[in-house]
Amino acid sequence: MRDTRRARLILGLLLAAALVLVTVDHRTGDGSPLSVARAGGSWLFGTAERFGTSVARPVTGFVKALVNAPGAQGDIDKLKAENAKLRADMAAGKLNAARSAELTRLLGTAGTGGYKVVPASVVARRTQGAFEDAIEIDAGTDDGVRPEMTVLNADGLVGRVIMASPRTATVVLLSDPASAAGARLEGGDEIGVVHGVGEYGRLVQFRLLDSTAPLTRGTRIVSFGSQRGVPYVAGVPVGVIERVEATPGELTRIAYARPFADLTSLDVVGVVVQAPSRDPRDAVLPARGSRR
Repeated sequence: MRDTRRARLILGLLLAAALVLVTVDHRTGDGSPLSVARAGGSWLFGTAERFGTSVARPVTGFVKALVNAPGAQGDIDKLKAENAKLRADMAAGKLNAARSAELTRLLGTAGTGGYKVVPASVVARRTQGAFEDAIEIDAGTDDGVRPEMTVLNADGLVGRVIMASPRTATVVLLSDPASAAGARLEGGDEIGVVHGVGEYGRLVQFRLLDSTAPLTRGTRIVSFGSQRGVPYVAGVPVGVIERVEATPGELTRIAYARPFADLTSLDVVGVVVQAPSRDPRDAVLPARGSRR
């Protein structure tokens, strides 16, 4: 009981002292003898508060990040998807621009030679029966494409159609070992036969039927043309002689030519659905020194 009374007495004295100190400090203002103690207390508790805030900030930031993490990840994923789409659109735009330019060149070549063509895109490279070097294109009988039609691109002869369905067709390339096409030397009437030799279409063999006719490196050859333009129309650039073999005593001469058309990288091609009314001769060959 005495302890309780003593505690109450001490508490009352402390409260009275506190009231006296507050009153004195308030009435004396800046000249208060308690200003030093008041400043020290302000510094002490202010420092403690700032320290507590700095310690708590990373924790609260981490908690906030955890709360917002699903939404933030969703924003990141959305941004990644938008960037991927943008890159795809840019690539498609460049591809479409390249194909448009190639189609323009193809139509220019066809116009020069007087060929009526159905443009098509190469969709696959494949083998077909006895042929090991063939392609599939996205044009078929619905577009007027039939077997035994000439196929070319903006640069030169590509091959011939061997099979056609309503929407696609198979083309055997000039480079196929089983392929053969009549050809003629530029500027003359010396004729021969072009055979594929494989080698990924880098070269084709040209066998000149007249062994006495001059045949030198750099000579260009064009398609001779078949009867009624089937399977090959006349005047399509075939290639440039790169190497002539020595064939003493033989009735024919053999050379190897680099095709004008890059048979290893085909995209836009044209199927000749109507041959020209007359042989264009050398009109479709590019000017000397020009690059197609």
